[in-house]
Amino acid sequence: MPSPPAARSPRAALAELLTGNRRFVSGQPLHGHDVTAAAAVASGDQQPYAVVLGCIDSRVPLEAIFDQTFGSICVIRTGAHVLDRAVCGSIEYVVGQLGVRLVMVLGHERCGAVGSTVDAVRTGRRPGGALGYVVDRITPAVREVGVADPAVHPLAIRRHVRRTVAVLRADDLLADRVATGELAVVGALYDLATGEVTLLPAEETRNRPPG
Repeated sequence: MPSPPAARSPRAALAELLTGNRRFVSGQPLHGHDVTAAAAVASGDQQPYAVVLGCIDSRVPLEAIFDQTFGSICVIRTGAHVLDRAVCGSIEYVVGQLGVRLVMVLGHERCGAVGSTVDAVRTGRRPGGALGYVVDRITPAVREVGVADPAVHPLAIRRHVRRTVAVLRADDLLADRVATGELAVVGALYDLATGEVTLLPAEETRNRPPG
């Protein structure tokens, strides 16, 4: 049985997530994407060791790409992992009440929400409705890269992940835990072609999770 979250360091939690992804990439998952009712019942009490904030893209099913079973990770998905109060509150709950010590923000290649934002910034035509809110949250990353850059789309995806990580690290109920090393908030990218999850270089150097 895996260790309960209180006994697992941020580094160990991250290693477990990435090990699961390697199983997924190699085609040798432990859990085999068992989504039967019996598997759900057998999971028992909830003891997640990580929360993964990802995109709604149908090609990026988070439990599958990390080869995780029922009860092991909490998953939040919004367009381009855009934050709002409900998302932040959910993460605060998982960390504060369930003892989770790792938050991963996962972006992915060819993100449609980022692509739509690039188009909106380039044309000056902001979409209406709630979609406009999503575009507004991604726009700073696009502007930081610059729409004139030929690689604006992939670079903005990475920049948006880093910005999301920074906001979560500064969250009122998370910042102290991050500062003491009790909690790690990391950013990563999912490769649609290979299935591989890779930590952003800045996460591996400047912000390596404490042991």
